[in-house]
Amino acid sequence: MAWTSLFSSAKQRSSEASGILFISSGGLGDTVLLSLVFDRMCAMAEPGEDITLVLPREAIKMAFLFDEKINILPVDYTAFRKSRTYKKEIFDRLYEANYRVVVSTDFLRHPKLDEALIKACAAPETLAMAPRSWPKYDKALTKNRALYSRLFESGPVHLDKVLRWARFANWLTGKGQYSIPAPLVRLPDGAVKAGPAYPRPTVILVPFSAVKEKQSPPDVFLAIMQHLEGRCDFVIASAPNDLEKNPEYMSLANRPNVSFETAFFEDLAPKLKQAQLVVSVDTACMHLAAAVGAPTICLASAAYVGEIVPYAPEITPDNVRFVYTPMACEGCLGNCILPAENNRFPCVARLDQTQILAAIEELLSI
Repeated sequence: MAWTSLFSSAKQRSSEASGILFISSGGLGDTVLLSLVFDRMCAMAEPGEDITLVLPREAIKMAFLFDEKINILPVDYTAFRKSRTYKKEIFDRLYEANYRVVVSTDFLRHPKLDEALIKACAAPETLAMAPRSWPKYDKALTKNRALYSRLFESGPVHLDKVLRWARFANWLTGKGQYSIPAPLVRLPDGAVKAGPAYPRPTVILVPFSAVKEKQSPPDVFLAIMQHLEGRCDFVIASAPNDLEKNPEYMSLANRPNVSFETAFFEDLAPKLKQAQLVVSVDTACMHLAAAVGAPTICLASAAYVGEIVPYAPEITPDNVRFVYTPMACEGCLGNCILPAENNRFPCVARLDQTQILAAIEELLSI
């Protein structure tokens, strides 16, 4: 379907272009990390200028992390792919908004999704990072470079995501890319208020991931419970149907002093802040726990070493520890080339329980 056929019926724009549109197509975890740097990007706005942030529909669950003055525009990328009517509605809305500047915050872009949104805006100025290579789409990505007024060369493929965004924010606001250091992974004081205190010391466990191969086995969490038995209560944070999808974890529910928490992230964040400890697989909840200041242990794969987890040393707060298995193939960005071990990525299957328990004791002693 040609984009021009969808643009042709858009209303004419009579007013002068105004406002900035930021487009972020990352998932929930990326949205947590983007929120740490987003205020710096917004500094490019003129006084009183409206700022709008496009987020994928699923990532809206983290919208509470952004300033309430930011207009959040959700886009359902599934409907965008499948429905010509929905796509035209989004295209018309973006065109008619008549933004002065459009900014893509994504290093990895899809030429027929987020770059289609960028083209629909037809803004006087469009800014982005030079895109990461994507062999399937490199030809289209190269062609789409013509959409942009300027492109920022943000660095190598393996670069911590927050560092990349911090450098991009410096560039957007006319500063040298290294002029202002990247922030710690820590939300500003008061961004999330602490919830009511738990009656007893409480450890929140987050065993589930959208990518099952990243989940540590139930035995790991049982070992944690046994190690801390009698010292605390346990809360298992999950989506409502996670246990049904992962019945092998039912043994966790049968332990004493265990309850389940299925609150949405906005309601979960204050509870994370009150936890004695959070032990989580590499998922959005882990980033949120780290950012609110909860003592947090991440049971990570080696897939995102150098890009997401572990965080770069200069942005890692003292409340976070990462446990992962170094691999010759680390940094694969999720494209595992090795056969699964016990239905898990080998780097996850080989996590050292002794190292996990040592990290727990280290954080609990602080």
